Amino acid sequence: MSEFESAPASTPLLAVENLHKTFDMHALGDKRVVGLEDVSFAVERGEFLAVVGESGSGKSSLLKCLYRTYEPSSGRVLYAGPDGTVDLASCDDRTVIDLRTKAIGYTSQFLDEIPRVPAVDVVARPLHEGGMAVDAARERAEMLLSRLRLPEALWEAYPATFSGGERQRVNLAQAIAPKPRLLLLDEPTSALDPETRAAAIDLLREFLDDGTTIVGVFHNRDVVEAVADRVVVLEDARVREIGPVEAFDREVIA
Repeated sequence: MSEFESAPASTPLLAVENLHKTFDMHALGDKRVVGLEDVSFAVERGEFLAVVGESGSGKSSLLKCLYRTYEPSSGRVLYAGPDGTVDLASCDDRTVIDLRTKAIGYTSQFLDEIPRVPAVDVVARPLHEGGMAVDAARERAEMLLSRLRLPEALWEAYPATFSGGERQRVNLAQAIAPKPRLLLLDEPTSALDPETRAAAIDLLREFLDDGTTIVGVFHNRDVVEAVADRVVVLEDARVREIGPVEAFDREVIA
């Protein structure tokens, strides 16, 4: 039986319903820690939703549940793709892998390095795996690295030797290279200098214009105000409030 169910075109691209995530800390005597509690929100197609909150509020856990790096304890994460709607919280691993390849991109704060693979090939790899010719994939990778102001001299170098900001550029380029329908970003600009951050914002705006839907965790107020349509504020693993960017005091999204 297919994991997908048909959905009308007006359905939000992503609907999170009563999402819970708990962690059993075996090293602490099986203490149970709540990562997310009863989290619900929807993301419209082509929207940029920023997720903000204090450290430990559940922001990264939320993105990992959406990407299924973490398996939610309960609740639903409904993704409305071209083939219909699938619950990312409960679908089988094969469906998750297929969606990651074809439709859903993710970048964390840290680059998961592949030993002895040049930066340009790290970025080109998901394109090639998706069927793009090697030369075309490398050409697109070089364009993105250039747009993100990574010096050309580093394109053929190994990211293990890079600074934190340089690795972050490679990480972001790899996530956006396949032009995913849904892009999940976990603090993708935290280590970037102001000029490179501005270049990253320009790229994200272009992806929004092309129809990509983005859910991103940010601590930088200027980035949120520059690209986000709405903001979700997490506090103690729960949604405290959600609304348009202009409805929030600047201190809330600092």
